[in-house]
Amino acid sequence: MSKTIIKADKLVKKFGDFVAVNEISFEVKQGEIFAFLGPNGAGKSTTIKMLTTMLHPTSGILEMAGHDVTTERDSARKTFGIVFQDPSLDEELSAFENMDLHGVLYSIPKKTRYKRIEELLKLVELWDRKDTMIKTFSGGMRRRLEIARGLLHEPKILFLDEPTLGLDTQTRNLMWEYVRKLSNEKGMTIFFTTHYLEEAEDIAQKIAIIDNGKIIARGTTKELCKETKTETLEEAYLKLTGKTTRDESSADNNGLNFKTAMRNRNLR
Repeated sequence: MSKTIIKADKLVKKFGDFVAVNEISFEVKQGEIFAFLGPNGAGKSTTIKMLTTMLHPTSGILEMAGHDVTTERDSARKTFGIVFQDPSLDEELSAFENMDLHGVLYSIPKKTRYKRIEELLKLVELWDRKDTMIKTFSGGMRRRLEIARGLLHEPKILFLDEPTLGLDTQTRNLMWEYVRKLSNEKGMTIFFTTHYLEEAEDIAQKIAIIDNGKIIARGTTKELCKETKTETLEEAYLKLTGKTTRDESSADNNGLNFKTAMRNRNLR
């Protein structure tokens, strides 16, 4: 049986009197592809920021690969990579330079760094564009490069925050092929959010649905459909969360800006 690599137990995050995340508990097994779903303002982003050390929990337990995320922040950070929802590449640098800068921040020795950069750029089919400036890249090329960059320090866990948002169908399919390969061949744990429910249905092995700061359901697609007496994950999701359009909650916009915080983390 696979061991637990991410553990949240009665996790709480408050902003003043507002409870953004309200005593949620879940586990993710090593090598698992785990989808984290919820409407706008449900607490998704706040939870991910806590998982990736950008926000401190108000209370509760949060562990990453055996490290307490609140007291062993630096050790926990070394265990994961991130692909942001928003672009986070430096457009004035080449693909190679973006990768190299990331490797330097993680203190990867130069010889090892260059070897991994070549391997990863070949994996995402961008080696022939290694010296090309990012500002000339298409959206799909940028996303593939961000995945390669997130893997450079060989993390045990890869966080993907809306990784295929805005990509065409062909590029989305190609990206998920890479993700499946990482999970199958390297035993990497994948934790992702998406607005495309068919992606979660097709790719995730386990799913957790959060709404109003609480996890309201979790399990496989089959289990969620059985619980809600529906035929598809989309139907199950809408039955659990409702069909009303949500605005972004101020809670999920509180705290640190995710991308800026990650860029500045080594300055602390």
